[in-house]
Amino acid sequence: MQSGDGAFDLVLSYPQWQGSGRPENLRRGAAATAEVCGRYGPMVQVPDAGEGEARGGINRWTAILEQFRSARAILDEHQPGRLLTAGGDCACDVAVIDYLHRRYPDLTVIWVDAHLDANTAETSPSGNFHGMPVAALMGAAPADLQALLSTPLSPARFHYVAAHLGDDGDWDFQRDKGLSWLDAGETVSGPIHIHFDLDSLDPAEFPHLAYPEGKLSLEAGLAVVRAAASSGTLVGLTITEFAPAGEAGAKDGSRFIERLCAAALT
Repeated sequence: MQSGDGAFDLVLSYPQWQGSGRPENLRRGAAATAEVCGRYGPMVQVPDAGEGEARGGINRWTAILEQFRSARAILDEHQPGRLLTAGGDCACDVAVIDYLHRRYPDLTVIWVDAHLDANTAETSPSGNFHGMPVAALMGAAPADLQALLSTPLSPARFHYVAAHLGDDGDWDFQRDKGLSWLDAGETVSGPIHIHFDLDSLDPAEFPHLAYPEGKLSLEAGLAVVRAAASSGTLVGLTITEFAPAGEAGAKDGSRFIERLCAAALT
């Protein structure tokens, strides 16, 4: 299936930048990601809630929470069975995964990221919510968000790819929950969602990043998506943290995003 064939039931443009500690280029990246992803299905955009205010130790929390509610309303209205998300910062995937987990109780999440993203408001040294989505999905969200979430994701239904960086709180959460890494060649059956944070990539190959600390090659990243698409039911793909410094970078990085979307159709 090629571009324009309605490969996904919905493309959610979710240009959240408020969760990042380095948001300067995320809006440009989110717009470029949405431009590519919009070729793969009907698109709806989550409204930007502005700067917001800090609450409970989380920066810009009121805006993040408002955007979560908007995204949930869009997803509940459209009820997509197969969902492509053009993200800003990686915490936008909390709303997406919570929706898919409600629809598919046996959902497996593959988290492709350089970072563990498993801090909580209590353990985060930065207060940036894009370092907390994994913990939030597993029952450790701030109270006002936790009240909106469904059943926590089981650690047995979660696998990291390429994650190697974390604070003490991240590693404590990973050990406490027994979070595992997807082995090379390991297959996953049943409904699958892939969270693809572009900062998982080696910056020598993909330099358009706010956090250039990844080690994953472009081809290895594409292989993860292709394997999930071919071995199971890939019901969700979220692409996040594209942070090009200018329009030339946006154009260059968009070529890989196009390849990621195509890989999901294997």
